Amino acid sequence: MTPRAALLTRRRQGGFVLIVGLIFLLVVMVLGVALFRSGGMAERIAGNTREKQHAEEAAQSALQYGEWWLSQVNRGAGTPCSTVITDANVTANMKVCSNALANPTTLPWAARADYLPPSMTVASGGGVNASGDINYQAKPGLYINYLGLTPDGLAEMYQVTAFGYGGSASTAAVVQSTFKMSTGVKDLGAQ
Repeated sequence: MTPRAALLTRRRQGGFVLIVGLIFLLVVMVLGVALFRSGGMAERIAGNTREKQHAEEAAQSALQYGEWWLSQVNRGAGTPCSTVITDANVTANMKVCSNALANPTTLPWAARADYLPPSMTVASGGGVNASGDINYQAKPGLYINYLGLTPDGLAEMYQVTAFGYGGSASTAAVVQSTFKMSTGVKDLGAQ
C-alpha cells in the first residue's frame, strides 16, 4: 500500500470512528432523557394515587359517620332538604331527607351536611401542613335519604351518600351505601 493510500484509509477510519461515537452519544442521551421523563411520570402517578386515596378516605369517613348517626335511633321519613348543614359534627344538626339528592355528580352538593373528622386538617388550597400530613381541600359532605320500608314492612331503608376531597378541588371521591334499619324484636309466631 502506498503512503498516500494508507493516509486516506486512516482518515476514513477516523471519520468512521467519529460518526460511530456521535451516534453512540446520541443514543445514550436519548436513553437518559427517557429515563428522566419516566421517573417524573412515575412520581406524578404516585402523587395522583395518593390524592385519590385521601379523597376516598375522607368520603368514607363521612359515610361511616352518617351510618353511625342513623344507628343512634335518628330515623324517620325525613323532610325535604335544600340547604347546607355546615356543622354535622353536632349530631342535633343532622337530618334525614325525604327527597333524593338533586345533582350528585356536581360537587359540592347544594343540600348536604358538612362533617369534619377529628384528625382532618382542611385548608383552602390544599398542600401539606406543618406535621407533614395533607391539608384537605374542603370538609367531606354527606346526604342521608329515606328510601322507604322494605317489602315485608319490617325495616326502613336509607341511602347514605358522601363525598370527600384530597388536597385539591380536582381530586374528589363519592361513596354510597344502602343502610337497613330494623327493630330489635321479631315475632316468629307460635311454634
